[in-house]
Amino acid sequence: MLNTILAGRIEREKRTIEAMIRLYCKKKHHEASLCSECSGILEYAMKKLNKCPFEENKPTCIYCKIHCYQKEQREKIRQIMRFSGPKMIFHHPVLAIFHIIDKKKDNSEENSVSNA
Repeated sequence: MLNTILAGRIEREKRTIEAMIRLYCKKKHHEASLCSECSGILEYAMKKLNKCPFEENKPTCIYCKIHCYQKEQREKIRQIMRFSGPKMIFHHPVLAIFHIIDKKKDNSEENSVSNA
């Protein structure tokens, strides 16, 4: 698992969003495997990550200049992230730590660009 996390930003983002969606579905929909709604949002998220124009230089979504999710999916993924984000440190600590590091890095890069 650690090799996959260290492999690249897009793969790490995929693993993180999948873990968040699975956690959300398990806790909210009480399913052992993904329900159809959560499978759909996971498939949508994977398509968007596969087509990300930033590729391995992808920022975290909050700092991205391109908001590629359609309105309905964007709101659903926000709900999932709000619910799962705080729980990730307990369920997927390595992914959570890397996500925090990526977010901090993206924030500092954003601030240095806007201050230039």
